[in-house]
Amino acid sequence: MNKRPPASPPPARRRLQRAPAPEPVVAPAAPPEGIRLSKLMSERGLCSRREADALIERGWVRVNGVAVSELGVRVQPDVAIELDPRARASQAERVTVLIHKPVGYVSAQPEDGHPAAVALVVPDHLAPGGPRRFERRHLKGLAPAGRLDIDSTGLLVMTQDGRIARQLIGDDSTIDKEYLVRVEGTLSPQGLALLNHGLSLDDRPLRPAQVSWQNKEQLRFILKEGRKRQIRRMCELVGLRVVGLKRVRIGKVMLGDLPLGQWRYLRAGEGF
Repeated sequence: MNKRPPASPPPARRRLQRAPAPEPVVAPAAPPEGIRLSKLMSERGLCSRREADALIERGWVRVNGVAVSELGVRVQPDVAIELDPRARASQAERVTVLIHKPVGYVSAQPEDGHPAAVALVVPDHLAPGGPRRFERRHLKGLAPAGRLDIDSTGLLVMTQDGRIARQLIGDDSTIDKEYLVRVEGTLSPQGLALLNHGLSLDDRPLRPAQVSWQNKEQLRFILKEGRKRQIRRMCELVGLRVVGLKRVRIGKVMLGDLPLGQWRYLRAGEGF
């Protein structure tokens, strides 16, 4: 009997490899149009951004005559914005206080056992002859508009009004501040010129200042910025040591004869 040759194995099947599917093309998102309404209100000095959001939520803001109540809404930069009379009345109730801060008090939160300057805003420290009486609600949201170092004294502003805070400490603020500074050391004419313009702190040039001798021991500084411990560090760069620093003016508002450790309300018609 003839034997059949063994059957050859079937040819291996080729696996068909599918080409990877092309990744979907996603068009870049279109940039949002316009500017946030709250940001525009802040830029126009109507209120702070936080306050703007609260007013918008209440429906107290009109854009081109139409009430807006949606947070995050964007508008064109040239729109007309109007505040409801209730918003104006709410703003009018906010207070700003001026404190003659003593050495040993910090401007904001208590730290290292040193009290915050707001602790002075009590009836017993209110200077006589002011335009209004102290009320506890005047402490709610009261915050410093700028700082004054723990070892410095003079005029410190605290406010409930975001418009004033932005005016004094906003990035685009042009309000100048005047200081009397007692120093030790020898200052050359070149050093005085550098104090006026030419110094840098933290690798950033300082804005031009106005610095002159008030008397043989005291310099007068007028600044339009407020870097941390700026005057003390400026003086160190030209070989001086600050032994006393007092802020006597912010914009048009003078410290005047406000006693040390006392405070008063910003008067109606008084502005920075």
